[in-house]
Amino acid sequence: MTEFTHFDETGASRMVDVGAKPVTARLARVEGRITMHPETLSKIQQRNFKKGDVLEVARLAGIMGSKQTGNLIPLCHPLPIDGVSIDFDFPDDCSVTISATVKTEGKTGVEMEAFTAVSVTALTIYDMCKAIDREMVIGPIQLAEKSGGKSGHFLRTKPVNKSE
Repeated sequence: MTEFTHFDETGASRMVDVGAKPVTARLARVEGRITMHPETLSKIQQRNFKKGDVLEVARLAGIMGSKQTGNLIPLCHPLPIDGVSIDFDFPDDCSVTISATVKTEGKTGVEMEAFTAVSVTALTIYDMCKAIDREMVIGPIQLAEKSGGKSGHFLRTKPVNKSE
């Protein structure tokens, strides 16, 4: 079994030393979902909110959030991010699937940045729509793909927009 890398042999917390690791192209794609009343989703898709275009505000918030990951998650390395994209899909009449892809050239992966992007995107959708729908549900949020580094390529076999 793999050891937890954020603790030393005595159990003390530590930031993993990536100094000797080679720089490689890194990619992480995380998918998440927010479920709501069909009327709420319809208003989002029609861009019919006084606060503005919910999806574009949420996309911007997710991109900004990904860049703050090192400040939010205690043992994450602050990373130079080469690119972030956030896409939306509507698998049914009451949910939005959020997909965030984060890329960098670095010594450590960008999974946490992609998780943060999806989380902040979903939270922003909730925030902008809560006045009309407090029954929204966020989740699941899960790693869909990662590449780069010694662990190689990972591709989830069951996407988030399918029933678990």
